[in-house]
Amino acid sequence: MKIQNVADESFRKYGKVIKNVDCTQLIEEMGKTPAPDGEVIYVPSVPELEALPVYAELRDRVYGGMPIQVGYCNGDNNKLNALEYHRDSEINVACTDLILLIGSEQDMDPETYEYDTAKVEAFLVPAGTVIEVYSTTLHYAPCNAGGKFRCVVVLPKGTNEALKVVPEKDEEDALLFAVNKWLIAHPESGLEKDGAFMGLKGENITL
Repeated sequence: MKIQNVADESFRKYGKVIKNVDCTQLIEEMGKTPAPDGEVIYVPSVPELEALPVYAELRDRVYGGMPIQVGYCNGDNNKLNALEYHRDSEINVACTDLILLIGSEQDMDPETYEYDTAKVEAFLVPAGTVIEVYSTTLHYAPCNAGGKFRCVVVLPKGTNEALKVVPEKDEEDALLFAVNKWLIAHPESGLEKDGAFMGLKGENITL
């Protein structure tokens, strides 16, 4: 699979590189977070990260004053497994080189909400890069780019928490997996046991 770069023009429909926010302290603090072998961990909100001065900058400038949470997704991964989307942009800070496997919500089947993994593209996010991933961009856990990865994940506060109201599993509601999280999983992902919608068709891409 061709690995593109988030600096390439081809990334523009999926997101953009943010160059005017200094995340140096954030990346340094992330060095204290675990990156396990053979698995991926996601923590939505980390007090130590949210105590840093950049938290206010991300909240007030990048999110226009919206309440936010700063967490991380770390680990060891080389498979697609699933794709998700939110009703807003997500900010990622690559603390190591990492690869994102992404697609467009517009390419989902409007009747069945299935998605063909042949449409997925891969992008390298070099260490130190800050990106905005648009709300219409399908994405999931990063993949390794030469070693285990660490990635800061910034989202509106409450995203990925357990749903207080679970709708009937009908049409797009079948994809609603957590607060502000619509998920489409591959049958090989093992997520069916958690109630995920099995809507990825084609290869479970492996890098």
